[in-house]
Amino acid sequence: MSLMDFIKKQFIDIIHWTEDDDSVLVARYPMQDMEIQYGASLTVRESQAALFVNEGRIADLFAPGMYKLSTQTLPVLTYLQNWDKLFESPFKSDVYFFSTRLKLERKWGTPQPITIRDKDFGMVRMRAFGIYSYRIVDPRAFHTEVSGTRERYTVDDLDGQLRGTVIGAMTDLFGESGVPFIDMAANQSELSTAMKTKLEPAFARFGLALDSFVVENVSLPEELQKILDQRIGMGMVGDLNKYTQYQVANSIPIAAGNEGGLAGAGAAMGAGLTMGQAMANALSQSTQAAQPTAPAAAPQSSEDVVALLEKLHGLMEKGILSADEFAAKKAELLKKLS
Repeated sequence: MSLMDFIKKQFIDIIHWTEDDDSVLVARYPMQDMEIQYGASLTVRESQAALFVNEGRIADLFAPGMYKLSTQTLPVLTYLQNWDKLFESPFKSDVYFFSTRLKLERKWGTPQPITIRDKDFGMVRMRAFGIYSYRIVDPRAFHTEVSGTRERYTVDDLDGQLRGTVIGAMTDLFGESGVPFIDMAANQSELSTAMKTKLEPAFARFGLALDSFVVENVSLPEELQKILDQRIGMGMVGDLNKYTQYQVANSIPIAAGNEGGLAGAGAAMGAGLTMGQAMANALSQSTQAAQPTAPAAAPQSSEDVVALLEKLHGLMEKGILSADEFAAKKAELLKKLS
């Protein structure tokens, strides 16, 4: 080495890292063409860790604090380099700083619906999304399993892997639990706890601790949600006559303020009660085959039959009666006219 090369050679006597980007998980200290001075100062701030790597082999790990680098503070590196106790020369080593702060509000979700077997609805496709938070607790494992020799490694680099891990665990949990979709949606806090417990070992493998896991929403695709809403709505209707009376009563203040006033409201009430009675009669008649009851009175005239068919047709269009039920009732009524 020439005298000029020696003069140009740079030595590092202070090593520290200031996090200028919240998304960074790991940053390698810039060391190109530089060596670390024996006795140099290493500062590791709170929420950080520093790892020395010698020729690809993990050496010494430093927790928050201030250190003077020597054979006493670098025992593993000293062993790997075969330094004796009198070592006082500059040396080379890769130094990686790790951010051990919590990484908050990381989002997860099902890009495609998950197909599960449900006790109430059979096979259903469901969606879910929420947030989670984690931190690095084992820099050695994270370096070995994830970040490696990358100069910088960020939360965005890791998000895809963690989201895939979450979705895989969720699919397994749903399949193993046998809990109906309705119960999952009603107990999201318990579902969050179960998911966190299931995911913790997978995060630990990467040197991470899963601090929190929240299921914010569990839902069905839009087309299935409409069917569920209809089923829930029919379950809530109960007594159709009372339900119709309730609906008409709520419409009176609106009708009173419109053209026709209370006269229009009265007409609406009469029509609503008539329709409610027809709905109740139609549903009752559709179940007579399964339940022995007194035979219903036959219509008095062809006009009565036509009026009832029109009402039943309206119920079919609203989805309250199926096409088969309407056809069966229509055939029964027309037969009585012959």
